[in-house]
Amino acid sequence: MTLAAVDTPALIEMLIEQLTALYVFPESSSRAAELLRNRLADGAYGPTVNPEACELINADLLEASNDKHLRLLWHDSVEESADEAQLIATLREQIRFENNGLRRVERLPGNVGLIELTIIPEAATGAPTLAAAMHLVQHTHALILDLRSTRGGSPDGVVFIASYLFADEETQLSDFVQGPEGPTRQYWTAAYLPGPRYLDRAVYVLTSAATFSGGEALAYDLQALGRATVVGETTRGGAHPSEVVSLSEQVELRLPVARAVNPLTGSNWEGVGVQPDVPVTASAALDVAYASALEGILDRESLAASHDEARGALEILSNRV
Repeated sequence: MTLAAVDTPALIEMLIEQLTALYVFPESSSRAAELLRNRLADGAYGPTVNPEACELINADLLEASNDKHLRLLWHDSVEESADEAQLIATLREQIRFENNGLRRVERLPGNVGLIELTIIPEAATGAPTLAAAMHLVQHTHALILDLRSTRGGSPDGVVFIASYLFADEETQLSDFVQGPEGPTRQYWTAAYLPGPRYLDRAVYVLTSAATFSGGEALAYDLQALGRATVVGETTRGGAHPSEVVSLSEQVELRLPVARAVNPLTGSNWEGVGVQPDVPVTASAALDVAYASALEGILDRESLAASHDEARGALEILSNRV
């Protein structure tokens, strides 16, 4: 099947129309529109759209918005493209295949809990798996959430996990502003959870330069609320939930349609990433957080029953350096 060539000026105008109507930052939409039209007039993109032109347009979109979610997607065939419903269905299947994002749950020597996530699932489907993980670490003295490989996730999944770390439903985690002018949806901790909450104990969040979107949301909100210490690298910097809009048979637009706003900072991590409290390489983050957790356990006389095990674990860590 021969696909019709896409006229670049027509595609640029369709792109600008979608930005103006739906993009979460009107001022960025205006900057992008001006830049794209100027670049088009200079002949930067060529008369018809191809993969190279898409990458050039993407570079200009990033320059205008500093938004890593905003970009064109090129497909070599019609079969490769998919509407939003198909993409969501495919993503859900991938999340299921990855055990709802739960890669590892473990009690480390010294009685420190470790949960590693590759993605944060929707609460509707992932809650039983996440709740099982929290059950397994419920009696530990400190908790490490390893988000170094967490590439995204669902806002309500973030709320579900975070809710275990607060006493009740009275903690506001974030706002999501829909579209250029709202409305705004608030996210608060849950009143009910299927299991005991994890309170009055230290929590560490591990990050890397690959931690993205939903993983960043969890790290950012816990850090802003003073509920966790972030250890690792500055994250990738994507705070805007997005949808896919078809512009032609081969070109789709990944378009951010909402933005996160933390009620304490009044901002988010878009373009700048989550800044760690303890900056270390991603490869060293687990050892650094684990050592800090063990030292905290040794400082508490009430945890004396775990001190011998914690000392042994800390000695092993010290010998690695």
